[in-house]
Amino acid sequence: MRVALIHYWLLGMRGGEKVLESLCRIFPEADIFTLFYDPDKVSATIRSRRVHASFLNPARRYYRSLLPLMPFALEHLDLRGYDLIISSESGPAKGVIASASSRHICYCHSPMRYLWDLYPDYLHEWTRSRLKRTLIGVTSNYLRLWDYASASRVDQFTANSRNVQKRIWRAYRRESAVVHPPVSVRSFYYRPPLDYYLLVSELVAYKRVMDAVLCFSRTGRPLRIVGDGPEFAALRRAAKPNVEFCGRIPDCELREQYSRCRAVVQPGEEDFGIVSVEALASGKPLIGLGRGGLLEIAPDEESGGFLYPDPGPESLGSALERFEDRETQIRPTHLQFCAAQFSEDLFAEKMLGIVNSPPLHTDRFIEDPPTRPLMMSRSA
Repeated sequence: MRVALIHYWLLGMRGGEKVLESLCRIFPEADIFTLFYDPDKVSATIRSRRVHASFLNPARRYYRSLLPLMPFALEHLDLRGYDLIISSESGPAKGVIASASSRHICYCHSPMRYLWDLYPDYLHEWTRSRLKRTLIGVTSNYLRLWDYASASRVDQFTANSRNVQKRIWRAYRRESAVVHPPVSVRSFYYRPPLDYYLLVSELVAYKRVMDAVLCFSRTGRPLRIVGDGPEFAALRRAAKPNVEFCGRIPDCELREQYSRCRAVVQPGEEDFGIVSVEALASGKPLIGLGRGGLLEIAPDEESGGFLYPDPGPESLGSALERFEDRETQIRPTHLQFCAAQFSEDLFAEKMLGIVNSPPLHTDRFIEDPPTRPLMMSRSA
C-alpha cells in the first residue's frame, strides 16, 4: 500500500508537526506533500522522507499572505498511484484531489480558524490594518466556500479532540472519530520547581499571550515565554523585566524548562493542547482558560487544571492566586499518570484501527440497472 501524508506547511516544529512525525513512524515508507517546506526548520524524521513541496514554495517567506493561492497549489499536487492519503489539517491541506481508488482520511486539528470560529476576531479585533481587513473580507467568502466543498473529498474525518469534533460538524456537517494527538510522555520528567512560571506558545493573537504578559508584568511574578511569532514585538513592548522571552529552544532544553517551572500558563483557547499534556507529563499543573481542549485534558484541580472561565489578565490573576494557595497539595506523580492516556503508542493503535476499518458511512452504489423504468410511459 502506497501512503501519502499531506501537511499544510513545514516551516517549524509545533504540535501539528509532532503529529506528522508520529504518522511517519506509523507509515515508514510514506511520502510527504506540503505547500511550503524549509528543511532547516523541521526534525530529522521529517527530513529523512521524500518531501514534495508545491510550486508556491519559493515564496515561503510570505506564506501567510498566500492563502488565496493555496487551494490552487494543493489541487496541483500529483497524488496518482497512492492507495491511502492522510491529510494533517488545520489549514487547507484536505483540499488535495486524489483518484477515486484512493482512500482519504483527514486528521483534523481544527477547521481553518481564520475562516470559521475565529473569523470575527481576525476581522474586527486582531487585524489592525484597514487594507488587510478589506482583503480578508473580500477573499474569505470564496475560501470558505472552497473549504466547505473540499470537505466532500475526504472519505473519513478524524478529530484531535471532542472540541474539534464539534467544530468539524458545525463547519462541514461531517461526522468524525476522536483520536487525541500523540505525546512522548515518557521523555518528560519532574524536578523540584524554581521560582518561575512557563508559557510555551506560538506568538500569534489567538493564543492570547498578551493576557499573560500584562498579568505577570502587573504582579511581578517571573514568567518565561518560549516561542516566536508575529506578535513578538508588541509583546516585548508591553512586558516588564520580570517577563523573559526565550525564543525557540531545543527539545532537551524545553523539557528542562518544564521540569523546573512552578506551573505552565495557557491563556488562550486550544484546539487540543499538546503543551498541556507535556506539562502534566512533567508533573506540573496548568493555569489556563477553561475552554476548548484543555477541558478534556485537565478539567479540574484534581487533574492539574486551575482554570478560569473568561479571557483576560484579571481572570488569569485570580487563577494564579488559587494555584498558589493549593500548590503544596499537588501530587506530581498523579499528574504524570493523567498524561499517560495521551501516549504515542495509544495514538498509533487508534490510527491503525481507523485505517483498517471501514469509513463511518459507506456509500452504496447501484451496480445493476433498474429492473423497471423510473417513469411510467403514457401508454402504460
